[in-house]
Amino acid sequence: MDGVARIRDVVVDCRHPAPLARFWAEVLDGFAVAPYDDEELARLRSIGVYDPEDDPSVLVERPGTAPRFFFQLVPEPKTVKNRLHLDLDADDPPAELARLLGLGATVVEEYEGDHVVLADPEGNEFCLMYQS
Repeated sequence: MDGVARIRDVVVDCRHPAPLARFWAEVLDGFAVAPYDDEELARLRSIGVYDPEDDPSVLVERPGTAPRFFFQLVPEPKTVKNRLHLDLDADDPPAELARLLGLGATVVEEYEGDHVVLADPEGNEFCLMYQS
């Protein structure tokens, strides 16, 4: 349908975009941090960034799939609960919970048999659903 909005990107404000982007690239099936080609490296140098680890806006994507995820540098820390969060599904939720914890997520609250609320390394909440 022409003229209807579609989700292009989900943008996450954060203090350290590169490590948070790597966390989410590991969490999300088939997603990866976008590669840094010569053009992107030149763009970064033009704004005074010489190490991709200091990139103020890191893209995580699965080619040909929307939405993409941008992790963008902001000066202020997260101070309150998210107004928007992701709900994740997994074939084996207990195993996925263990994997997420191993990646650096923390449990915020568990709703027995329904879902668990987690936080990423910067405290952004997301849920792992136990039932579809």
